[in-house]
Amino acid sequence: MPARLLRHALSLLRCGALSLCLLAPSQAQTITFVNPGHADEQFWIAASQAMQLAARSLGVKLEVLYAERQPARALAICRELAARPSGQRPDYVIISNERGSLVENARALAEGGIKSFAAFSGLLPQEQARWSPRRGLPLLLGSLEPRAQDAGYLTAKALIRQGLQGRQPGQGAPLRMLALAGDRTTPSSLLRSEGMRRALAEHPEVELRLQLFANWRRDEAAQLVRGALEKNSGEAPQLVWAGNDEMAFGAMEAAEALGLRAGRELLFSAVNTSREAMQAVVDGRLTALSGGHFLAGAWALVMLYDLHHGRDFASEGLQLQRPMFMLFDKSAARQMLARGGALPATDFCAYSKACNPKLKRYRFDSAALLALR
Repeated sequence: MPARLLRHALSLLRCGALSLCLLAPSQAQTITFVNPGHADEQFWIAASQAMQLAARSLGVKLEVLYAERQPARALAICRELAARPSGQRPDYVIISNERGSLVENARALAEGGIKSFAAFSGLLPQEQARWSPRRGLPLLLGSLEPRAQDAGYLTAKALIRQGLQGRQPGQGAPLRMLALAGDRTTPSSLLRSEGMRRALAEHPEVELRLQLFANWRRDEAAQLVRGALEKNSGEAPQLVWAGNDEMAFGAMEAAEALGLRAGRELLFSAVNTSREAMQAVVDGRLTALSGGHFLAGAWALVMLYDLHHGRDFASEGLQLQRPMFMLFDKSAARQMLARGGALPATDFCAYSKACNPKLKRYRFDSAALLALR
């Protein structure tokens, strides 16, 4: 018997959960992840890799399909899954609310009787007035989101702190900030910007001069920032906050093409844990970086594994937001680079309530899993 199954069986027997043993599925649990990103997009590659590691650890069969940042493609994937012969449909499908696509995708899956779960981004506040997991959307089981405000707040706070430390004594004019957000509809984009504005509200000596939407893309960010810098060359920003690493690097390229040095004349922040971002922290080109939320999909697998084995996560709520972001200083960035960005060997059964019946609350601690503390 595989070690995972042995641990699970022993844990159930220890708490006398014979009914769960009898109800446990005899076949491997099957889950499909409709990855909203591009197949060559570093964040979404990392998210898929973490999910594959969790799936292997838990004995789950995982399929990953990429929507390439196209909501219409994600919907087509969901319709294809629902149209598969009944024996070939997954037990669960993990989806995200990329550009407000969640409700339509969950309904398409429900037409095939497929249960869904939202990870990374859930229902928008205005959607929750009409739709909700297990009620307005009966087969949408719930959602797990990284607390996205944390990413915006942590990076903006660290960026502002560094900018203020570098000010000349007696300098009265406020520091100028330019912000690069992802898009206008995806929850993670809106919430990261909200966190950034919360940090700004604590520092009246910093002024947000301009917020641009670059759709998470490096090329769009480069074009937008170059135009903004050329237009306002007399009052260029000293701080550039970005909602992800790709936009930060696009902004850097634009600034450096105009002779402005990242980490010197302009300070940059970013979100995500790509190798390029870690190296930029070590080199001093990125002043602030947060990440860890790429693990949200792996944590979602743990929750669905538990549900499948008789431990419903509803006891903690159906729409969960959990802190998953941490700041990466040079030391943490060097550690991540030293192991090639790979996750340490992890037994995800240790985070499961089905494997550990005495566990009452999920411990989704990114820093601990990444072995950075």
